[in-house]
Parts: sequence; C-alpha cells; structure tokens
Amino acid sequence: MKLKSVCVYCGSSPGILPAYADAARELARELVARDIALVYGGGKVGLMGVIANEVMHLGGQATGIIPSALMQWEVGHHGLTELHVVKDMHERKAMMAQLSDGFIAMPGGLGTMEELFETLTWAQLGFHDKPIGLLNVAGFYDGLLGFVQQMVTQGFVKAAQADLLMHEEHPDKLLERFRQFEPGTHQHKLDTGTAKSVLP
Repeated sequence: MKLKSVCVYCGSSPGILPAYADAARELARELVARDIALVYGGGKVGLMGVIANEVMHLGGQATGIIPSALMQWEVGHHGLTELHVVKDMHERKAMMAQLSDGFIAMPGGLGTMEELFETLTWAQLGFHDKPIGLLNVAGFYDGLLGFVQQMVTQGFVKAAQADLLMHEEHPDKLLERFRQFEPGTHQHKLDTGTAKSVLP
C-alpha cells in the first residue's frame, strides 16, 4: 500500500539505552527517504523530540498534535511543519488516526501503550484498516509480544487478530512490511455506520 504519512507513538522520555534514540533517528531517516510524513504527539522532549528533530533536519514533513494541557509538560515543538494544539487526548488520538496511513509504536511508557492498544483494538473491530507495528528496539517489546500470545492461547484473542500487530527490530524492515500490507485480511467486520462514527 502507498504510505503518505505514518503515526509514531513513542516516549516523552529517552529511556536508558542509547539504542532507543538511535532507532528513532534511523526511523526518521527511513521515513524521509521514502517520502513519508511523520505524525506524532507534538512534543520536543524524549524520543518524540529525537524523531521530530531528525525528520525536520533531513527536510521531511512532521506534524505534531498535542493537548493544550500537555504543552508545558511535554514541551510543544514549535519547529515542525505543523503543530496542532487540541483540547484533550481524545481529540489528539482521533486527529493522529485521521492524518495517518499506518501506526508504529517505538519504546515508550504508559501513554504509548494506551495509544497502541486503542489503535490495535480499533483495527480488530474494523474501525480502521491500516497497518500497525512495533519497532522492537533491543527487545523492548519481547515481553509484550509474549503476553499477546498468552491472550491467544487462553482464548481471549484470535490468532489472526494478534497478527495485526507486526513487529521488527529495524525500521526499514517494518516499513517494507507496511508497504506490502493488504487491508481487510484479518479484521472483524462491524456495521460500517458504527465504524464511521468512531473513526472518520
């Protein structure tokens, strides 16, 4: 599929390993090389700042969406192509989804997990038909991937639904899987009117 923009969920902290920031810069380089715009949470600190700064440094496009209440905490990035200040987290996530052709979760904290699993649940329910992937830097997501398989073996998640969550260690491989992604192969289809009301 043709990717014009990808949403990246990642931490407002850098984490303890230099590999996390290195991977953020590598992902930025891959996005710019493939003419894919970055959509992200709008901050200039942590991994959010690393990937946005690298995209802009390389001449790419970066759009940030940040709630007004987090402008000071996450330190809104005013050096982007676009910065949207919205009223709350619900509006932030909806706009990020609307502007993106796919979703990548880098290492991050509770906010990154919340965004990832909401997006994954929307795909499971048929509210969107876009690729979702983990950039599994230094095995960061190994435990999470094991837990997802535990949900499958215990009968709470179908294997095809778990397969919606792609994962690779390197950005180029993950973006190549996104390019080869065929929409509509694993979703549970709901009434289209319901889906449109949740995610335009």
